[in-house]
Amino acid sequence: MNSHQLETHSAEETMQVAGRLALLLKPGDVITLEGDLGAGKTAFAKGIAIGLGVKRNVNSPTYTIIKEYEGQIPFYHMDVYRLEDSDEDIGFEEYFHGDGVSVVEWAHFIEEFLPPERLNIKLTHVDERTRKLEFFPNGVHYEAITAEITG
Repeated sequence: MNSHQLETHSAEETMQVAGRLALLLKPGDVITLEGDLGAGKTAFAKGIAIGLGVKRNVNSPTYTIIKEYEGQIPFYHMDVYRLEDSDEDIGFEEYFHGDGVSVVEWAHFIEEFLPPERLNIKLTHVDERTRKLEFFPNGVHYEAITAEITG
């Protein structure tokens, strides 16, 4: 699996990259976000939401696991951190194969439920303002999207 990298220098720039990505997404697409606390996962998710036309404020769904938003296509924002050491399936497949875009923070905790074709993104905190974004596409569709964003 090839990886592609970008650096951003503010939360706004991270959100802009995500907004550009959103314009290339279609129903059923799955984006996973990994990175330490403060690496920019939620900022990236907000950027995707804005790009999909979501009008509501998007924040981390840490306590609810999944938040659903209406946009040009539905946006499903998942924070599965609380599912560490759990094998509970809370209906992920309905979201992953549904009519919206799913963004999953801390996705490695539900690896067994994730579809094989997806776009994995790792965000790394370089310094106070700089983030490294690494894109790991799985599947032809996600390879094309990644090339468009990182090209």
